Amino acid sequence: MARIDAADLLPAQRLRDAVADGEITQIHRGDRHADEGDTFVIDGNEYELVEVRERRLGELTDEDARAEGSPNLKAYKRRIEETHDTDWDDGSTAYLHDFEPVGGE
Repeated sequence: MARIDAADLLPAQRLRDAVADGEITQIHRGDRHADEGDTFVIDGNEYELVEVRERRLGELTDEDARAEGSPNLKAYKRRIEETHDTDWDDGSTAYLHDFEPVGGE
């Protein structure tokens, strides 16, 4: 277990703000940025990575999209395509980083 910099996992301030507001509880990244048990701090609150694993994009669901701050999978796909200037490929992989507040907040 290690303490990581929240900005390494959540590079945009809007992402960190959304985590602090409880709107984001997971993020998929192209590379593994942490391990299960690692922690990070946002606004004085500590979060722990409870699951980190590789997934195919085609496995993502509306529930995943909501956990990443989008209303549904269609909106999430559109956001990813616009942010990364690429087409969505169900066969591509990304790393799920699922986290929760320490202490069950």
